[in-house]
Amino acid sequence: MEPGTTLPTSMTAERLQPSRWSQYRRRVMNAVGLGAVTLAMIAVVVPLCAVLWYTIGEGIAGINWEFFTHLPTPVGEPGGGMANAIVGSGIVVGLASLVTVPLGILAGIYITEYASARLAGAIRFFTEVMLGLPSIILGIFAYAVVVKPMGRFSAYAGACALSIVMLPIVIKTTEEILRLVPQHLREAGLALGIPQWIVIRSIVLRAASRGILTGVLLAIARAAGETAPLLFTALNNRFWHSGLDQPIATLPVQIFTYAVAPYEDWHRQAWAGALVLITLVMVLSIVLRLIVSRTHSTSDQ
Repeated sequence: MEPGTTLPTSMTAERLQPSRWSQYRRRVMNAVGLGAVTLAMIAVVVPLCAVLWYTIGEGIAGINWEFFTHLPTPVGEPGGGMANAIVGSGIVVGLASLVTVPLGILAGIYITEYASARLAGAIRFFTEVMLGLPSIILGIFAYAVVVKPMGRFSAYAGACALSIVMLPIVIKTTEEILRLVPQHLREAGLALGIPQWIVIRSIVLRAASRGILTGVLLAIARAAGETAPLLFTALNNRFWHSGLDQPIATLPVQIFTYAVAPYEDWHRQAWAGALVLITLVMVLSIVLRLIVSRTHSTSDQ
């Protein structure tokens, strides 16, 4: 064939079409990849569903009106409830969230938007180290910093311990979500003459709000289920707390206390407490997501 001569269209199409072996190999690889992803999904979902199903099966028998309205009974006596522990968990986790959520989000914004590369790397390394520390070490730290100077266990000390647990989670997730926001959104706002802090507040945070909310929920769920830090800080209380500077009952500690006891009725209430704890986290997650979705839909109108 002379130089410059073009092939007929039919011959070009035949050469561009993949061979049967190539098509077969692609189908096999696609099937293998799809199978691996499906198996991974099953390996993650099945244990979670099994834990949830078993907790519901064991805990539903202990759910009654008395469980939510009565205090724990004396040792060995059946009946009673965990009303003080439910309220105490809400107080301690709420106090920790009031401090940790805004502080963690602001720290994540600083790392992503303002800090130099060296400073951001140092803060990121410290945050990752904090994420890897066992919660019992954080509880001992809170005991040394808060409980010993105060001279007593308290709700404040428990909130401090949970804040230390939650803070690196909120910082890390906020930073990662903000880095996913396209850079051209920031540049568009700055090109219009909008100050950087307004661009971050009105554009960047709005685009990343759902991801940040997910990180906040993960931190709250982690804090709500912690037991070891509360044993060193909030301790426990079989009665209603008399002040935030006094020992306070919490659901994880109450569940632990009942679970290791030799009484069948306490075991039943421990499972009921675990079910209530899971339900509270799920309800909180659904409510916050509905609020964020409604906020987005209202602002888009």
